Amino acid sequence: MCGLTYRDKQKEIKTSDTGQDWPVYGGNDAGNRYSPLNQINKENVKDLRPAWSFDTGENNVPGERGMDVQCQPIVVRGVMYGTTPKLKVFAIDAATGKQLWKFDPFEGKRPRFHPVRGVVYWEDGSDKRILYTAGSTLYAINAENGELVKTFGKNGEVDFHEGLGDKETYGYDVNNFNIRSTTPGVIYKNLLITGSSVSEGGDALPGHIRAFDVRTGKMAWIFRTIPLPGEYGYETWSKDSYKKLGGANCWAGMVMDQQRGMVFLGTGSPSVDFYGGARKGTNLFANCIIALNAETGKRMWHFQTVHHDLWDRDIPCPPNLITVKNKGKMVDAVAQATKDGYIFVLDRQTGKPLFPVKEVAAPRSPALPGEEPWPTQPVPSKPAPFANQTLTKADITDRTPEAHAYVLDRFVNSQQGPKNLPPSLKGHLLYGIGGGAEWGGTAADPNGVMYVNGNNMLWWLKMRDSREKAEGQVLSKGQMLFNNNCAACHDNKGAVASAGTQAYPVLKDIEKRMNRGQIAAILETGRGRMPSFQHISKEDRNEIINYLLKTETKPAANDIHNPANQIAAKKDAGFPFSPPYINNGNVQFRDQDNYPAIKPPWGTLNAVDLNTGEYLWKVTLGEYPELSKQGIPPTGTENHGGPIVTAGGLLFIAATYDEKLRAFDTKTGKIVWEYQLPAGGFATPITYMVNGKQYIAIAAGGTRYGLKPGGTYISFALP
Repeated sequence: MCGLTYRDKQKEIKTSDTGQDWPVYGGNDAGNRYSPLNQINKENVKDLRPAWSFDTGENNVPGERGMDVQCQPIVVRGVMYGTTPKLKVFAIDAATGKQLWKFDPFEGKRPRFHPVRGVVYWEDGSDKRILYTAGSTLYAINAENGELVKTFGKNGEVDFHEGLGDKETYGYDVNNFNIRSTTPGVIYKNLLITGSSVSEGGDALPGHIRAFDVRTGKMAWIFRTIPLPGEYGYETWSKDSYKKLGGANCWAGMVMDQQRGMVFLGTGSPSVDFYGGARKGTNLFANCIIALNAETGKRMWHFQTVHHDLWDRDIPCPPNLITVKNKGKMVDAVAQATKDGYIFVLDRQTGKPLFPVKEVAAPRSPALPGEEPWPTQPVPSKPAPFANQTLTKADITDRTPEAHAYVLDRFVNSQQGPKNLPPSLKGHLLYGIGGGAEWGGTAADPNGVMYVNGNNMLWWLKMRDSREKAEGQVLSKGQMLFNNNCAACHDNKGAVASAGTQAYPVLKDIEKRMNRGQIAAILETGRGRMPSFQHISKEDRNEIINYLLKTETKPAANDIHNPANQIAAKKDAGFPFSPPYINNGNVQFRDQDNYPAIKPPWGTLNAVDLNTGEYLWKVTLGEYPELSKQGIPPTGTENHGGPIVTAGGLLFIAATYDEKLRAFDTKTGKIVWEYQLPAGGFATPITYMVNGKQYIAIAAGGTRYGLKPGGTYISFALP
């Protein structure tokens, strides 16, 4: 180690002022997505061109549905580490794209597919490791040869259920239910601190934060985001909620203040999304920005951004650690962007807002039976929201008279009112289920300017009784199982949606598109945002398939031996929780031509001075080429992936549905370079330097909402 101590070596890797490496997810421990490199700058970026590409060899099988590549790779000493669509880890030469090794976590095993947005690098002397989670297993891989580190856990693997709890505490076996990690954790000394991704339905495990010893794989500490009796925050839930509800998980990532020994993270909503009758209260520590002691896991402070979440307003991206001038003093701060377009700026040490936050009255009706919406919600005075807040008649699209009439009809025939209307049986149109901010994260420069891409997308939320009956019959077992496990994401009643109208596919008439074997494979392995459902017995998975394919026989209402009656009798009894009301499947509402249902902009890029809370500029992000050809100014598109900023005065971002990578002037927001990718770049780019040459790289993975798939990493440089 050339005489450096372990702590010195970690500092050299992670906070190097040279910017040669991109050693962690987000670029540095603070999650700034900022690089001091300036070889590529505003004057010469026009000459930027592809330097090399690395084809993962996946997402290219004809007729096979592709999977997202959302990975932001890392670069350490000239080696790039990333993941493939099928969750293999690779190491390549960062100057040439030549493969050095590849590791397959599912060799000889049943695969489980889900997004993986990056990996973690750790080293101590000659011991160099890559850590990441695929399925429900945490792996430690030798960074030099791609082999498992046998001294970690059991032959290089740790069950990701480790430490979550036991049957005596919760009344059920946590090992039987799905958990994974979509975003890499952070390193503090010899600890890997990580969140998790869990179900959003009644089978959601608790989203506790854990630290694992990097060398041994043993769990070092746990912070319970759903408190047990006697723990702080337990009183903010209904009695014994922890026995049947989960979520409140950090799926979007976290950041580290190494000097303070503090880890900062945001949590998601509690289960189940859109109905909270079994969890009356504010529900700490769901929807919170949290600061923990990285050594012990002890809570230092928390700030809740949504009380008693009924709208799936998870904190969608990691916080950003910045330093700003506030009231004449330089203050170390943490800035968090949210799904509904807010930016909360808090003192890093105390958690107190640097701009006043008001508790604003929120509507409490019409509410579903058993529901008690919280009477207020926090609203920051600055910055102003970067995304739309409430739909009015004036906001409805006027792209064509037909589109206007189509959307207006839905608007006038739905529940109307202010922001934070509780979900209802009538249904209403709202923003914030999917951005505002997205998982790609925000960038910040050393001057305290934050850059955030935003979405203005409208969603249609309508609840229904999960025990509803039809034609004198009880629900079949398959339909009850579907309601309990699938309906939180999938609608099976509406017309089949065209590509882009659903966050998750509509399943009505699925028998016309998929056969039994194909459905069974997805239930077993997962795909994209859908987790594996291997925790459901094969028999019950077959019952769900029978229901979807319309091959089951519904029993009579008076059949007391019907298994569905036994499921219905379990309502509210325990885990998995069966909510009395379920949503219509996360429907993104668009016009009949599949364009967003409101007036543009539909996607934006924003520069916010967090010293003052004022915007420096706001521009559209992305376009629909066919609309531009009609003379319509760029509208922006929905965007997934985030920006990076460099000392060369440039911001790089892809993320858009027109599949381009763009460079913006950070002073003006003007586009100064763009490149048509071979598939959508729904990942966050990186920049690094090898042998004196600066590179910009991104994963072009495509596949979102019906777009073509890709499996290529592309790196750009000056000639």
